[in-house]
Amino acid sequence: MRFFASRSPSPSPTTSRSPSSSPMHHTFSESLMDENIDVAESLITKWDIDSSNYMKLISLFNDNRNEATVFVNAVNDLQKSMHFFVSESASSDKLVRAQKLMQIAMKRLEKEFYQILSMNRDELDPESISSRSSSERSERSERSEMSRTSTSDNEEYDVDESEDEVQIADESIAKVEEVSTRAMDDLKLIAECMISAGYAKECVKIYKIIRKSIVDEGLYRLGVERFTVNQVTKMEWELLEIKIKNWSAAVKISVKTLFNGERILCDHVFATSDTIRESCFSEISKEGGLSLFSFAEFVARGKKTPEKMFRILDLYDSISDVWPQIESNFSFESTSAVRAQALSSLLKLGESIRSMLTEFEAAIQKDASKLGPGGGIHPITRYVMNYVSFLSDYSGILSNIFADFPLPVQTPLPDLEDSASSITIRFTWLILVLLSKLDVKADHYKEVSLSYLFLANNLNYVVAKVSSSNLRFLLGGNWISNHDAKVKQYAANYVRMGWSTVMTALPTDPMATIFPEVAKESFRRFNIAFETVYRAQSHWVVPDVKLRNEIKASLCKKIGTVYREFYDTNRVTLRGDRNFEISAGIAPDDLVNYFSDLFYGTGVSCVSTSLSRKSR
Repeated sequence: MRFFASRSPSPSPTTSRSPSSSPMHHTFSESLMDENIDVAESLITKWDIDSSNYMKLISLFNDNRNEATVFVNAVNDLQKSMHFFVSESASSDKLVRAQKLMQIAMKRLEKEFYQILSMNRDELDPESISSRSSSERSERSERSEMSRTSTSDNEEYDVDESEDEVQIADESIAKVEEVSTRAMDDLKLIAECMISAGYAKECVKIYKIIRKSIVDEGLYRLGVERFTVNQVTKMEWELLEIKIKNWSAAVKISVKTLFNGERILCDHVFATSDTIRESCFSEISKEGGLSLFSFAEFVARGKKTPEKMFRILDLYDSISDVWPQIESNFSFESTSAVRAQALSSLLKLGESIRSMLTEFEAAIQKDASKLGPGGGIHPITRYVMNYVSFLSDYSGILSNIFADFPLPVQTPLPDLEDSASSITIRFTWLILVLLSKLDVKADHYKEVSLSYLFLANNLNYVVAKVSSSNLRFLLGGNWISNHDAKVKQYAANYVRMGWSTVMTALPTDPMATIFPEVAKESFRRFNIAFETVYRAQSHWVVPDVKLRNEIKASLCKKIGTVYREFYDTNRVTLRGDRNFEISAGIAPDDLVNYFSDLFYGTGVSCVSTSLSRKSR
């Protein structure tokens, strides 16, 4: 590829010639211009790349930096001489001589510009450039200081070793920064000289080709691929999910490091020309930026299911997190398409998220899955609460997404303060939809007591999930305490409804003196009622240990205590009956043991079998 131009640029516009104040002044000015040409000629011909093969190989800026500065100054003075002589005569021999020298000088500077860009790719990579800010150097210094002071005084050897390592690292970083700074300054010096001489096109061409290859290579190394909308929408979700994870990490590096570094370098090298630096940055970054941000919109256009929600949120979060930097990097009018694409992706992702949440709510309401045995935690409860608790980690993002889309609820939701945020209302609503669905499902149980146990189990699971996730900050302590009270009420209703026949089998006053036959009849009714209820409920479950123990404690208090009083009272009444143990059936201690075996869903054939097993 040909980088070095051999043609002469178009003459720069000149101002009208002002009459000389005197022939002497004119002669003095002309002599100065002649001297400029002579000085420039000696330097330019010395570094003429066509003078020998050796000159084609060596680098002026790399081998003789001091002379490089003198060379550029001489070229600038040569340009002044050309302006002077063109005002005298466009066909002047001196002007022709100066133009030939300028062509030779520009050919050298083109080569130097190319060499600096190509030989310092590592030092001029976007990461090195973007990290050269004084704030980051300050942070690095602070980390070094913290590393030194964090080691205890009695570990002097370790301190010295640590300080040496820090010093070596700092020196290495400083050296890289020094090379990077020097290369950037050299590029700027050459660019300003070439632009001033009318060779901007040649300079810019080299810059665009080399720097665009660096941006494209950087995106490739980050795993950013170029897809069409059809490729993305038809991609298997398992593969697309991997692409999304990779993209979410890549977009932050691309914006904060890759494009930011290129913008800094471009602004520095072409600081004297707003038009050129905009043109360069646009051509270098526009294609890559559009390709990067279009991927997110392509994903948003795909099939929307609740399971994809979290990856879509990751995409939205990745873009919104770097949005200020996107606006800064691509602030030029010529790169407005990149800003527009990033914004379009955000809007499409937001629409997709709102749609998926609506579908999620509808899926809860339409759920027709059957009830499990024993009144345990329903699969929909686990699914919804796991989903919503994970969703609460994105509450900040969701607040932005739903900011202009309030929930159309006519009446205030229960257990929420009037000042509750819109996102709190939305999460509360989702859980309310679940609880309403559980109420409907509970009605499908034939036993009312099992319905209450089902509600206690499931609401307890909901409260536990809220308490152990970010939902607790959204819904608040008032919501948690109120629903925890409902769990206790459901459990109390279960005890009352499920064990009423057992409790009513005993006299109202268990310590009252009654006839032996009446006592025997009461024991008989109690044993029958207890065995019937126990056999039925031995298949019921309470998965949560705390709730299970609370219900058992309630049963022991309401039934076990009363039965023990009745048992002890009538043991005296029936002390003459040798078959008292048989008449009584269940001893108080055995009753407590029976209660302890409840709510595991294991089931028993009958109480007497279990009792005989316990007696052995």
